[in-house]
Amino acid sequence: MGVIHACLPLVVLNGPTASGKSSLAIEVALELSRQGLRAEIVNCDSMLVYRGMDIGTAKPTRAELALVPHHLVDVCDVRQAATVADFQTDARRVIAELRSRGVVPVMVGGSALYVHAILDDFSFPATDPEVRARYEARLDEIGPEALHAELAALAPDVAAGMQAGNGRRTVRALEVLEIEGGFTPQLPEWTYAVDDVLQYGLELDRAVMDERINSRVDQMWADGLVAEVTALAEDGLREGFTASRALGYRQVLMFLDGELTEEEARQRTASGTRRFARKQLSWFRRDPRIVWLEAGAPDNVGHIVADVLAAVRAG
Repeated sequence: MGVIHACLPLVVLNGPTASGKSSLAIEVALELSRQGLRAEIVNCDSMLVYRGMDIGTAKPTRAELALVPHHLVDVCDVRQAATVADFQTDARRVIAELRSRGVVPVMVGGSALYVHAILDDFSFPATDPEVRARYEARLDEIGPEALHAELAALAPDVAAGMQAGNGRRTVRALEVLEIEGGFTPQLPEWTYAVDDVLQYGLELDRAVMDERINSRVDQMWADGLVAEVTALAEDGLREGFTASRALGYRQVLMFLDGELTEEEARQRTASGTRRFARKQLSWFRRDPRIVWLEAGAPDNVGHIVADVLAAVRAG
């Protein structure tokens, strides 16, 4: 894929759950506007694309969305599978369109794989809906660990490179093996396919991060997450292979189905989110191009805006 050329920088804000990425993105966009540069936000969280999944994804409020235009938010039905390949295409299209209008794109990324796919030289193996549907049905029938064992029997090297509990990735590996006869679990190197990228990461103490996550999950329950999931289940949430497995949503569905108590669902959501946040931070730490900032530091907005203005003047 060719490089996407531009004269305006693409600002990318990375970081784990509860690090304050969304709020910082809005503050940066507003300050850039005050400095005479229009800016709009491009979502890079795999779950914010779903309409109705608001509380459990900590989606920006209507008031926040009204402050700055947001893209790739509320664009999918919960029954749809939002693939990385589709997200790559859509996000790159939005970034190019914003730059063509003289707008600075501010991409907010909690989904590390999606950020990597959008920014870097990243291609995807072939896919076949019928083959995938067959393996998804098999996953539902026997569970992720048993399906992983079947993958291990076919391709032990491939299976060794992924977690047994990651059913979605196991399905994808089996699909690619059947279609192409091979599967490479390693991800591409850090090679930008987008020009003029300014990447920042938000870091915070693990104990603080855990406390924020626990408080966030408690607040989600107080705000009505169970009611939200109940309504979405009536709209087909269980049919959505991606949406139904989102943290919080999967656990509440298990509660509604009698597999967990409500308190167990809440605790599993919190513990799962804490583990996920650690994985996010570990993933982003691998990228040497990211400039790390202390989450919540008062000079973060000024630092980022100064870099953008310098890049614009240099370009």
